[in-house]
Amino acid sequence: MAGNLYRGQAGLPFSSSLRIYEPLEAFPPEQQQQLAAAGGKTGSRAAVENAELQASLGRITRPGGDPFPTGRTDLVRMTRVPAGRHAAPDKDGDDAGRLLYCPSQLVIRAGLAANALMDGVHSPLADLLIPVSQRDKHQVRIDRLNAGEGAKRVHTRASTWGIPFSWFSLFAESDRKDVVEADGRILTVRVWTPLTEALERARFAVAHLALAAPDLDMLDDLTQLTEWLELFHAQSMVELDYGAVADKVYPDDSPMDVRLGIECLAEGDMTGAAAAYRRLASRWIPIRQLARAS
Repeated sequence: MAGNLYRGQAGLPFSSSLRIYEPLEAFPPEQQQQLAAAGGKTGSRAAVENAELQASLGRITRPGGDPFPTGRTDLVRMTRVPAGRHAAPDKDGDDAGRLLYCPSQLVIRAGLAANALMDGVHSPLADLLIPVSQRDKHQVRIDRLNAGEGAKRVHTRASTWGIPFSWFSLFAESDRKDVVEADGRILTVRVWTPLTEALERARFAVAHLALAAPDLDMLDDLTQLTEWLELFHAQSMVELDYGAVADKVYPDDSPMDVRLGIECLAEGDMTGAAAAYRRLASRWIPIRQLARAS
């Protein structure tokens, strides 16, 4: 059962995620045991989403002023790839096939998010938002995790108030989509593709942008995204989870518009590239402006 928080999320920023699901053998032996155990306790996908959201809201209001996750528990998302082919996840949850795992890694991700926040605000405001004592306390947790194997492979990237255009370059119109609906609203849309195909598309985009538009910010984003994807097991799956913003933009042609824009740039068709960008901007700039709305 999804629960009111997952179904509504009223008043919360739109949050979208890019996730990597890896086979169990991609993880260190001690983590394999933890993932298998956690996976055995994991309920429905909606239950995982709701539990993560409830925990995040609970951290904001808990006594002591520490907004960071403690790491005592970590949620795990799982999906199943049908046996015999490297394909989209099995929606029906058939027992055949192999399980792939995406650990939430909330301790490391919270630390990265806090560092990004601190870089963007002045010191007095930073200390007010997250006191130095709490940041130092959380750094101890991060250092403990970083001492283990595989800590550099952060499986989830998150974005608020819109999806980075570079993410769309990893997907195609033909990729598997799961549309999650309730009470006449779209709760989220999840798009899936094998990691090998995502990497091929990312490298294609990087190669063409490097020649046609080397000063474009998206080239830097795509280069970093490609380096990130290269860290993971070749039999992984990549998931784009729109989150609640899906209700505002779906059906969404952004993957096609990004692909067409890059192809037009490569061919010197500035008119076509500008048209693709206008379509993207008309869809996503209003979403991003909500971040500054009162």
